[in-house]
Amino acid sequence: MDFFGTILNNDSPLNSILVLALICAIGSVLGKIKIAGISLGVSFVFFVGILAGHLGLEVNSQVLLFTQTFGLVLFIYTLGLQVGPGFFSSFGRKSVRLNLIGLVLITIGTLMAILFSSTTNVSLPNMIGVLCGATTNTPALGAAQQTLSQMGLPINSMALSCAVTYPLGVIGVILAIMVMRKFVAEERLEPKKHSEPKETFLATFIVTNNAIIGKTIQEIAALSDTRFVISRLWRNGAVTIPVSDTRLIFGDRVLVVTTNTKTHIIKELFGEQESADWNNENIDWNEIDSRLSSKNIIITKPEINGKRLGSLRLRNSYGVNITRVYRSGVLLLATADLVLQMGDRLVIVGAKEAIKNVEKLLGNAEQRLNDPNLAPIFIGILLGVLLGSIPLMVPGMSAPISLGMAGGPIIMGMIIGTFGPRIHMITYTTRSANLMLRGLGLSLFLACLGLDSGKELFDIVLQPEGAEWVGLGFLITVVPVLIVGFASYFLLKMDFGTICGMLCGSMANPMALNYANDIIPGDSPSIAYATVYPLGMFVRVIIAQAVLITLL
Repeated sequence: MDFFGTILNNDSPLNSILVLALICAIGSVLGKIKIAGISLGVSFVFFVGILAGHLGLEVNSQVLLFTQTFGLVLFIYTLGLQVGPGFFSSFGRKSVRLNLIGLVLITIGTLMAILFSSTTNVSLPNMIGVLCGATTNTPALGAAQQTLSQMGLPINSMALSCAVTYPLGVIGVILAIMVMRKFVAEERLEPKKHSEPKETFLATFIVTNNAIIGKTIQEIAALSDTRFVISRLWRNGAVTIPVSDTRLIFGDRVLVVTTNTKTHIIKELFGEQESADWNNENIDWNEIDSRLSSKNIIITKPEINGKRLGSLRLRNSYGVNITRVYRSGVLLLATADLVLQMGDRLVIVGAKEAIKNVEKLLGNAEQRLNDPNLAPIFIGILLGVLLGSIPLMVPGMSAPISLGMAGGPIIMGMIIGTFGPRIHMITYTTRSANLMLRGLGLSLFLACLGLDSGKELFDIVLQPEGAEWVGLGFLITVVPVLIVGFASYFLLKMDFGTICGMLCGSMANPMALNYANDIIPGDSPSIAYATVYPLGMFVRVIIAQAVLITLL
């Protein structure tokens, strides 16, 4: 026992590794235990860290700061890498609404802090510290401390009030989600599967429009602004794969892939639509095509990553057709301008020998996808940290602000995850690999945060002033979340997954997001989190400084 006690209390790299590994291991195991059907998951690491800090376990301060920062950066960047494509694909009216709702939540919490400062004995600087802790926003705390320093005022008590309210800031959002979950119907956990404009749809048409008789497919496509792909052509009882210079004649029967809202336009273009349903997943395409084969081929060759589908000239060069493209489970329209990515699954139709040649071109070596692509991870973290360090001048503010170690990496992760393939950067990672990196980063962050908070937490909380800070902070955490959460669910009729992600993003609470991901299927919480987090974090940093400058 003396041996282990000496190691655990020794200021050395070995001590740091042992303490942090011990906290993460115990927290991860206990986090899986369910009480009344509820478990905290990796968030339990935070509370084990608090207990460890209270019991006197320590880690070198510089090591603690580095590990906490790196863990947060790793978690937030890989989160952005995963949800970026979904964020940009849904960018528009929905994202604007989510950000507006998030701003309402931020406004309610800020007004509560100002009200409490004027009606209690808590000074405004300490109340801003309470607000930063209640909303788990350390970048806002740093900005507020910088403002106080420039005004010649002490900053220590602000940091202390933030530290004692931070733990309940974490658990308060989780508790609010637990309360709201009791009122949520199962069918409203996830977004409804609406027929989006980009959803592909297959239909057969008979060529009867005299305006296109004798024209090539390329010429016909130029007649309409609607994008479509002719997958198969039936003529005189035989099925073929048409190419761009194939001319259509009266009575040709064509299978067209388009979007489900544009079939009426395609019908006017070709002449007549058949009633057959080609969107059933159980259709045996090989039996229908007889002489043709259909095969799923996965893009695994790096040189294909970032190329447009049309640039491969698969129809004219190989005599095959790409009918569908699946990316992360999403069905995409196989148009010529579609930018291909590693991991895309293409449905190829054509002669068997031709498909074999295309398979050699695209790769189809699924085992290659298991090889980690580490360069985009480190490049993205580098660029994200640099982005978060850039000082931004805001009109009316006496000092510049920055996106910080959380804002910069998540924005860069979203950008690289979405647009990286367009510059031939291989950003593909398996879902399990992404979850592993996220879990590792979050566990390290929580372990360090809890260990640092636990040193003085219990002593301060037992004092009247500390207890008042904790109580007010808990109200600032829970009340706005419940008001906005219930309003979004009952009045705006939003799904619970999107609500949780929006609440967690607005409160800058990745631990609560992880809990929401555990109880809600799909990626809707993560996408909503990434949608509101950048603006929410930026606004909180500005508000913390603006309140001090305006009211002090």
